Amino acid sequence: MELLGTCTALLVIWISFLLLSATWKSKMYRKGKMPPGPTPLPIIGNVLQLMGKYWDQEFSKISEKYGPVFTLYLGMEPVVMLNDYESIKEALIDQGNDFSARPKIPLTYKVSKDGGIVFSNGKTWKQLRQFSLTTLRNFGMGKRSIEERIQKEAQYLLEQFHDTKGQPFDPHHLITCATSNVIGSIIFGKHYGYDNKKFQTFIKLIVESLDIFTSFYAQLFNAFPAFMEWVPGPHHHMIANYVKCTEFILEEAKEHRATLDPNSPRDFIDCFLIRMDQEKHDEASEFTTENMVTCCTDLFGAGTETTSTTLKYGLLILQKYPEIEEKAQKEIDQVLGRSRMPSMADRRQMPYTDAVIHEIQRFISLVSLSVPHAMVKDTPFRGYVIPKGTTVFPILTSVLHDGKEFPNPTEFDPGHFLNEDGTFRKSDYFMPFSAGKRVCVGESMAHMELFLFFTSILQNFKLKPITDPKDIDVTPLEKPVNRFPRRYEFCVIPR
Repeated sequence: MELLGTCTALLVIWISFLLLSATWKSKMYRKGKMPPGPTPLPIIGNVLQLMGKYWDQEFSKISEKYGPVFTLYLGMEPVVMLNDYESIKEALIDQGNDFSARPKIPLTYKVSKDGGIVFSNGKTWKQLRQFSLTTLRNFGMGKRSIEERIQKEAQYLLEQFHDTKGQPFDPHHLITCATSNVIGSIIFGKHYGYDNKKFQTFIKLIVESLDIFTSFYAQLFNAFPAFMEWVPGPHHHMIANYVKCTEFILEEAKEHRATLDPNSPRDFIDCFLIRMDQEKHDEASEFTTENMVTCCTDLFGAGTETTSTTLKYGLLILQKYPEIEEKAQKEIDQVLGRSRMPSMADRRQMPYTDAVIHEIQRFISLVSLSVPHAMVKDTPFRGYVIPKGTTVFPILTSVLHDGKEFPNPTEFDPGHFLNEDGTFRKSDYFMPFSAGKRVCVGESMAHMELFLFFTSILQNFKLKPITDPKDIDVTPLEKPVNRFPRRYEFCVIPR
């Protein structure tokens, strides 16, 4: 009987292998005029080439051999990589409609069923994105009202910095609270204390989920979802985190519902509830409780982690280059003095400070891979034909670290954004938020936050590292998709 059982198990394994091989050969056959790329292994594709490496660096090596447009296999699924400015511009801007879909990513689908703004498609995406953009603009994104919210939050942050009394501290928590409160004021209509336990738990869950989503475990889950369901790892925490985030948002929505005035919406949730009421008899309406929750988590995740990580990383970099910090502070003193609060109107008069902030974003290339796109239809592209539904990854680091546009791209140099006469130099290659129809909805707000927070901190404090600046390590932590700074402590000395 034992022998019979063993033979049966081996037979099942062999049949499974044949089926997988047949599927693999079918996919390889269907690739047609797909761009070239390294030969994949059966079943696992090119995954082994990416393990334990910075993905953008590995992509650069592959691009040297196969050109800026190439194909990789993540598991059995082909993905097209775009690895220079020209190909990314051509795809996301010149042929933006054809590249505007999102692929079905197993981990995000498992969590939110691809609702909300970031990972939705078709009618859902168009309606929710337009609604979100309109609502954010109505509540001040890109206008004076949001500027005042950021200025107010910057003052809270400065008070927290003052309370450290020149002693070493880790700024990560305080900066995350500050950026979270900016987007929180728009979504929830309130300011949360930096010690508010419920809000801190919500932030922690969002940050942890984003960290998991950019981990190698998550990439393996997306490549081999059926297999990874049975493998222990942090990817299993995503659903539990999302459930807890949902509870927080629904509790806020319940409070909003009790005091809702349809003629005077106070924030994003109010506007969403009003739209839900308007379309409650439409069974096909996209304005559901589920989409409200997912939109809130999308906006909160995008509006918190990207900006806060850039601030944390930027403060670390400035400690390594005190001469750059001093030059920026000299310009800030000339334009603002030591008492007047910075405003966006000051940016034109502060080209060096503006260049420093842009260089921080360029240098760290925080989102090395853009959120993946997918083909809306079979699309001719550069002599190839990319089939409908194929996943496409624009490699943003290839643009931000382009050596022709930015000489010595791996060096931190604000001169990359300065003309010879010292005026600010714009660059089409500056696309840290991606480009085209799927560009980040909060891009303008992020620009405001970075300028106002950075200038406020440098206006009021001298950054004092606790180690020799030469020993500060500004290389990112090893993450497949995003680049994060190493944890650090420093001191801030009132100026």
